[in-house]
Amino acid sequence: MTRSPSFRVQGSSRRALICGDRVLPLGERTLVIGVLNVTPDSFFDGGRYLDPEAAVARARRMVDDGADILDIVGQSSRPFSDPIPAREELNRVRPVFDRLEGSMDVPLSIDTAHAEVARYAISRGACMVNDISALTRDPDMLPVVAEEKVGVVLMHMRGTPKTMQEDTRYDDLLHVVKSFLALRAEAAVAGGVRPEGIVVDPGIGFGKSVEGNLALLGGLRELAELGYPVLVGASRKSFIGRLSHLPEEERLEGSLGAAAAAVMRGADILRVHDVRETVRMLQVVDAVRRGGDGRCLH
Repeated sequence: MTRSPSFRVQGSSRRALICGDRVLPLGERTLVIGVLNVTPDSFFDGGRYLDPEAAVARARRMVDDGADILDIVGQSSRPFSDPIPAREELNRVRPVFDRLEGSMDVPLSIDTAHAEVARYAISRGACMVNDISALTRDPDMLPVVAEEKVGVVLMHMRGTPKTMQEDTRYDDLLHVVKSFLALRAEAAVAGGVRPEGIVVDPGIGFGKSVEGNLALLGGLRELAELGYPVLVGASRKSFIGRLSHLPEEERLEGSLGAAAAAVMRGADILRVHDVRETVRMLQVVDAVRRGGDGRCLH
């Protein structure tokens, strides 16, 4: 297992995530990643931002609402979705990155498992790669992340989006996820990725049952023992619908509840569709969390 990185801001006792040349402090408040789907078929907002100008307007709105990072997505990873070629994915995200380059006050991330797509996004300012395959699908992805010195999100998923929900049984899900993420982080560091740029994601909704998702949310402190920032992406997902008996467009409250629970159990970063509402919720939850840690509130 890799040695836990320090994640300290130079000359300070604060923890931080290094995203390219950006330093994002951790601990005092939870970071929020805003999801920008430029896809026709994502489970919640697919098709809304296919027009590049609509996508840019959405990006600016999320920044105004308080997003710390924007994650741009060119391929849906909803359950049972079919993969698309890298070239098609690139054609979706290229006009968005071309328009956003140099105009955003927050870091940009590219959600992709294709090295070709990641390399282009990085050339246009992305400083993080969010790879649902944890650098396993494309053999060129790890070298790209290492050479470009960008941050990376390593996520656990059984199988592929097409097959991941066919079997959601595990003997010990938390152990499986923790072990997988430890091995993938070790492989990333061995391949030249900076430890301070690694984020781990248990993959809520990716090959898990409702009960499995709840077990992972309850066990985030154990995942945090790996020493890397923990990202949770539960926003509007099907397990929330199963628990609340509501469709995607009515899952805001459930998403906020899952997000609050995740933060209280150790999540450092939330990946969400509803930035404004999440940021407002975190103003209270982070204050409660800091108070519970015995730290002064400001």
